[in-house]
Amino acid sequence: MADKPTKGLADVVAASTALSDIDGKAGRLFYRGYDIHDLAGRATFEETAHLLQRGKLPNRAELDAYGDELARGRELGALVSANIAEIAEKQKPMEALRSLVSLAGADDPDKDSIAPDANLRKAARLVAQQPLLVARYHAARTGGSVPDPDPSLSIAANFLLQVTGRAPDRREVEIFDECLVLHADHTMNASTFAARVCAATLSDMHSAIVAAIGTLKGPLHGGANEQVMKTLESIPSGGVAQAVRDKLAAGEKIMGFGHRVYKTEDPRATHLRRMSAELGEASGDDTYYRMSKEMEEVVFETKGLYPNVDFYAASVYHYLGIPTDLFTPVFSISRMSGWTAHVIEQHADNRLIRPDSEYIGETDQKWKPIEER
Repeated sequence: MADKPTKGLADVVAASTALSDIDGKAGRLFYRGYDIHDLAGRATFEETAHLLQRGKLPNRAELDAYGDELARGRELGALVSANIAEIAEKQKPMEALRSLVSLAGADDPDKDSIAPDANLRKAARLVAQQPLLVARYHAARTGGSVPDPDPSLSIAANFLLQVTGRAPDRREVEIFDECLVLHADHTMNASTFAARVCAATLSDMHSAIVAAIGTLKGPLHGGANEQVMKTLESIPSGGVAQAVRDKLAAGEKIMGFGHRVYKTEDPRATHLRRMSAELGEASGDDTYYRMSKEMEEVVFETKGLYPNVDFYAASVYHYLGIPTDLFTPVFSISRMSGWTAHVIEQHADNRLIRPDSEYIGETDQKWKPIEER
């Protein structure tokens, strides 16, 4: 008798990749062989995107050329620009990004090609445009305006300026840039798998990214960081331990804890905890950091679960002034580098992804005319 299928495809190898790898037992994450602990706080997000999309950490000339390409690629096309206001009026953030990226695909000059050089150009434009799409959407729904991107500023600096309306200080930019690096790729997660399944049909890159965004929208994937912040905001600062125990006793899930892959602490959470503490102290009100730390201790004591990437990301983004319902769109800004790299990799050595399924329905059914049913 054949083995039962693994529920949720756990431990099933769906593709070969040179982009990222995880050692779940040791709690380690690698981008193209580089430990995330070596990259975080050292490599910029632009360097990391180049590493994922183009296979190597760039030298100075390569980074300057890539930066110029990103700056040119930020300009939004006519179709997407014309529809931002109406989409902002009718759709929530992740729904809006799904629509806007689809429209950006229609505007893209390489929209009819999946050739390697066209894919590289599209990948750079998607990385460049995603922060602007989030900022323009937010401005449209709030009646604000977005300053034009400054080509001399990084993706992190431009986004913080555009979404908060104030010039961020140097340390805020460094921290947000590190956040983008930490979220850039994460092996065969749900949204990446969705992107690769779409790309494997030889569909175009924008279609694959729309599939990824639709998958990231779900609260069991990208939406967890937003739920963490809502939980923190709902608990009195002095009542964390009791609130957590009450939720667990009632069978409620505490978002931001546990991971399908890591059996110890998520290495990204290590850095985000540190950043949350630093930003909380700098703000003069470290309440949410202290609440997070207490919540972490209670959950570990009660359930033995470690925080994942979403848990401390919530308070970090809050301290940076990012609206809570934009936390998942911010995730997409970073993960765009990994998604596009996976589409490039899938197209380069493609085979249609078509898993089997186990049929559990009725058998030997006999058809009857409608009068006899």
